[in-house]
Amino acid sequence: MNELISPKYQMKLVVEVEKAVWDEYGSYKNVRNYIEKWHVYDEQSYNWENFRIVEKEDKNIDLNSTLNSMPGDILLKVAIDLGVDTPDFIPSIPTFKNEIKSKYKTAYDTFTKAYKLIESDPSTAIGLTNSTLESIIKEILKDMRIKSKIKGTETLYQLSSIILKEFNFTSTELPKEIKTIGNSLLTANQAIEKIRSEKTNFHGKTSEDFLIEDTIYAYFIVNSVTTVGLFLDKYYKTKYPKPNPEIEEDDGFPF
Repeated sequence: MNELISPKYQMKLVVEVEKAVWDEYGSYKNVRNYIEKWHVYDEQSYNWENFRIVEKEDKNIDLNSTLNSMPGDILLKVAIDLGVDTPDFIPSIPTFKNEIKSKYKTAYDTFTKAYKLIESDPSTAIGLTNSTLESIIKEILKDMRIKSKIKGTETLYQLSSIILKEFNFTSTELPKEIKTIGNSLLTANQAIEKIRSEKTNFHGKTSEDFLIEDTIYAYFIVNSVTTVGLFLDKYYKTKYPKPNPEIEEDDGFPF
């Protein structure tokens, strides 16, 4: 992961992380306590440490220099832990969070948890991301103008089939290229669901089962879900615009 993070991006991330740390903890003591929880020091291995905690002349932590001494992967984990957006790895994160925050509360809460677990627990992050997409589709399908009704127990694949049908992406009258895109979207969601069921710890696993532990796959899947989720929300708002509230006319009478 470290080699995927360019020095230029790390420099930009340091500025944002430094601000987030001070905003969160406010004092030199608390800032140092937080940073030390990320610090690993091994005296037996020639005083090896994963990064340096740099001090100023007054012995207070020099946060900027300390963050700049961190390898890119640790800096990224700190950023995610503090809720700092990392658009180089999940480009749609800021837009996605803003779009779903007010309209899809359950999805937003689930996605926030998933985002924070990408580095520490990629398997669980993938499972929560699957749940995020399920919540968004369920919320859309609650619209009374949509004919198909759901029981609430549908899988992501089943929900995707229903919404694509409602959005008319399976019509035989469509050009084959459009239908191909619709089928690809369904296949992608099915794959996300299968990964959650078969390759994460959301369901019971034995020691012989393959479990996704590489964060790069979590980033890939979270990126895919944000893209799909944004598209479905945008298409829904276009196809089913919010009705304008009726305004009662004033007839001039006081009663």
